[in-house]
Amino acid sequence: MVLILAATKPNTLRVQRAISVKAPADRIFPLINDFHQWRIWSPYENKDTAMKRSYDGAESGKGAVYAWEGNNNVGSGRMEILEASVPSKIRISSISSSRSKAQHREFTMLPQGDVTNLTWTMVGPAVFMSKLMHVFINLDRMIGRDFEVGLANLKKLAEEIAERPPANPTGAKRCRSIPICSTTAIARKR
Repeated sequence: MVLILAATKPNTLRVQRAISVKAPADRIFPLINDFHQWRIWSPYENKDTAMKRSYDGAESGKGAVYAWEGNNNVGSGRMEILEASVPSKIRISSISSSRSKAQHREFTMLPQGDVTNLTWTMVGPAVFMSKLMHVFINLDRMIGRDFEVGLANLKKLAEEIAERPPANPTGAKRCRSIPICSTTAIARKR
């Protein structure tokens, strides 16, 4: 009976969450477009403090690669940015030890007045093991909770960044793609 139920599950796994951020898209975009910045906001970064990370390819944007190896909570895997349309969309290919086929993650930033609607979507094939898990576990809810945490972290960080003036009148050092250098300090305040 369980196998029959699993066979009726969709062939595609899709998880999507959205949040409104009181910040322009150009303040959100660099936080996602640079995998080095994910340590500040990604919900998966705190699940294994001893996780091994490596970066390859481009520094950020199309061709940037992030690989990780961690405990059972995060597993191991690799992500690559396939498309980076400044400042509205980032598309990422992701494959992890728990999945045999690549999934696509997409972040879209749509300005609406003084806010930006930020959406995080994951779409990928639902192999039979995923379908079997879906009989017992609501994967949308399980993965969606992580997306909600990540989006809330991005919202907080982007809104704090947006409150700061974009110019650098003092001539102080600026970070690579982020308009401030204290993003790590902001993350530590939490």
